[in-house]
Amino acid sequence: MTYPEGAEMSQHTSPGHMAPHIPADAYQRAQATGQPVVFVIQDNTTAAFPWQRLLIPFAIAGAAALGTWGMVAALCWLMDVAAHTATVIAGAAGPVGAGGITLKVFSKK
Repeated sequence: MTYPEGAEMSQHTSPGHMAPHIPADAYQRAQATGQPVVFVIQDNTTAAFPWQRLLIPFAIAGAAALGTWGMVAALCWLMDVAAHTATVIAGAAGPVGAGGITLKVFSKK
């Protein structure tokens, strides 16, 4: 069977499955010339352990752990700044009084 120039025979098999037959023109050519028909099967499977399956969950867990430690460090810094700010304001304001009761927060000796 001949095909017009530029036209090719289409293969209607899903990827990874070999056709249940060889094309008729290849079979007839092999019968006429005595040449063997060679099948090439591309095998993309690897025998190694798929590291991606293990690596992705650990990468996500590591990122979550680093993010949590970053939040803890940021909160500690924020509390430190707030404590220093309260100390400076209280030191500058002097004694604090409300309703006749005076409280000396920081007394100078």
